[in-house]
Amino acid sequence: MARKNARNTRGKIVSAAWRLFYEQGYEDTTVEDIIELSRTSKGSFYHYFDGKDALLSTLSTLFDEKYEELAEQLDPEMNAMDQLLLLNSELFGMIENSISIDLLTRLLSTQLITSGEKHLLDRNRTYYKLLRKLIARGQEHGQLNSRTSVSEMVKLYALAERALMYDWCLCGGEYSLRQYSQTVMPGFLSSFRP
Repeated sequence: MARKNARNTRGKIVSAAWRLFYEQGYEDTTVEDIIELSRTSKGSFYHYFDGKDALLSTLSTLFDEKYEELAEQLDPEMNAMDQLLLLNSELFGMIENSISIDLLTRLLSTQLITSGEKHLLDRNRTYYKLLRKLIARGQEHGQLNSRTSVSEMVKLYALAERALMYDWCLCGGEYSLRQYSQTVMPGFLSSFRP
């Protein structure tokens, strides 16, 4: 029970922070704002995070929460390729509608320069677990090629998503990430077809 309460407290802080970052901007959001919105304490905040900058790495947590939500909504009768494309479209829609491009740019840049943990590459994330499951099932049912290993296909899918996010940030969000992805992602994943 204590573990669940700790996860809930940390989750409240993360959710409040990202909501404020989106609404007010990263620079204009204070630790006090986050504490107030999350209805937690200063002690709780500093128990989980060294400061506001430490919250940047939690963006991958938000992505995983979205994937958990989507996993429950996926139609098991849907083709594996269609499931992968749906996940991508929904995640990118969430990014466009609730994560500022400045914050995504900060996250991507911190992952490039960090000598510590690279959260986006953590194979224990819900993201990677779900992709492995969908791709393995797709191979079992003959919907995806089995010439390429599940691990390699997961790596290629994640690489394509990161490339699209990086380009979107580099271009300053001048186009719809979701719409562009819906156009190019099927081409990126064409080698997945049997």
